[in-house]
Amino acid sequence: MRRINQIKRSPKSARSYLNRNKWSNTLFQSTLQTLENCADLKQYSLINKDLQFLYFEHLIDEDALEREILARLELVSKDQILTYLQNAQFEHIETSENLVEKIMEGYVAVFYRNGRAWVTDMYGPEVRSIRPSETETTIVGNHDAFIESLYTNLSLVRRRLKTPKLKVLLFEVGEISRSEIALLYIDGLVDEDLLQTLVDKIKDVEIDIVIDSPMFVQLIDDHPYSFFPQYLSTERPDIVISNLSQGKIAGFVENSPVSFLSPTNFFDFFHSPDDMSQRWLVGSATRLMRFLAFFITLTFTAFYVAVTTFHYEMIPESLLISLAESRNRVPFSPLIEALMMEVTIELLREAGARLPTKIGQTIGIVGGIVIGQAAVQAGLVSNTLIIAVAISAIASFVMPSYMLSAALRVARFGFILLAGVLGNFGLVLGITLLLIHLSTLSNISTPYFNPLVPLHPKDLASAVLRLPYWQYSERTTQALTRNKRNNKTSGRRYV
Repeated sequence: MRRINQIKRSPKSARSYLNRNKWSNTLFQSTLQTLENCADLKQYSLINKDLQFLYFEHLIDEDALEREILARLELVSKDQILTYLQNAQFEHIETSENLVEKIMEGYVAVFYRNGRAWVTDMYGPEVRSIRPSETETTIVGNHDAFIESLYTNLSLVRRRLKTPKLKVLLFEVGEISRSEIALLYIDGLVDEDLLQTLVDKIKDVEIDIVIDSPMFVQLIDDHPYSFFPQYLSTERPDIVISNLSQGKIAGFVENSPVSFLSPTNFFDFFHSPDDMSQRWLVGSATRLMRFLAFFITLTFTAFYVAVTTFHYEMIPESLLISLAESRNRVPFSPLIEALMMEVTIELLREAGARLPTKIGQTIGIVGGIVIGQAAVQAGLVSNTLIIAVAISAIASFVMPSYMLSAALRVARFGFILLAGVLGNFGLVLGITLLLIHLSTLSNISTPYFNPLVPLHPKDLASAVLRLPYWQYSERTTQALTRNKRNNKTSGRRYV
């Protein structure tokens, strides 16, 4: 490293050096001109070898550059420089446009006085270490998660799937960002038509910048106006492996720690790796509880609004008295009352998510208690509504997928409005419209509400319940894989 630090030059001093020494390498001059005003561009010279180097310091591994290039060049005579640069480690480049492209990708450009130029791959930026996922925590099972390095993420998958049938396709998306997109699939399991459909969608994307995976999947949605997520997103390698083994396709976006999976159905968003780690009866009960939580978070507050506005006859007499007493001082209708509390809960949720962790937890707990109690004492809302809104909010946290939970929070407001205007009829109407909407969605031309629409009883059982492992004998129909056989383990008992 001392040698590099001693000979580093800024781009401005590099041009002065060229003028003094009358360098004839026009590639160097044009490359330097294109990268003008890039203060992070580093340049250094090996004067006794007639060589100039350009690179971005934060994109390369300087230790490797010192060890593999500079130290070896010290042993090469000036007459043998051209012969040395013919090694496979170096790639000859003839245009400044290609040189700039390679430098931006983490290559080191090497310029010789005679006007020729080469590049060598020294990519090695700093990346964060592999840590457990903060958004998809599990009690039992693997605890590593993807990071912002594309090739580190690929290695996390490859170390679990040690088969040459795991294939990777690379694409470049973004006129400015030029982000790499990787598609992973298992040859022999994936449906070629679905794979080609997804490839065509990616190739059709024309955009300047791709920031991360959740943004990118919105560019290839079949139904961009739906608020339900159509691609399953995950930070966990074990979820990716599980879906790849079913014949599905996994996608990665450079600089994003989130992978997307396709084809996906609605029921995939209710599955968690903890289900497979538990005994099958416990896993089934937990999964059923999530479906119950889905129904509660959508309808519980709306049901309160419908009953207290139109259907007092549905309330038991003993409860009706206490409910009437709690609403006696409230000046607002149940609809306005519910909307006020739901908006307050959402504000608290967003505040807790955006503040630092320790402060956010305090805001969420203390703020909810204080505001709720003060609102009841001030006569703005009833005690019963506080309970209904709290149960709905807690139920939304049960969803393993944050994307689905966010969609339910939006849909809940629609159900409350329908219940406040039309009562129970509005609630039933909202459920009907939701089922129709889910039935019309698709993900890369496969039904989103599969295996319920169209109906596949065997797949539906495994989607709703966590069956014993020996009953997963065939892959699901969602991925349209031709290799149906999945598990050859029989269900016989051993004594």
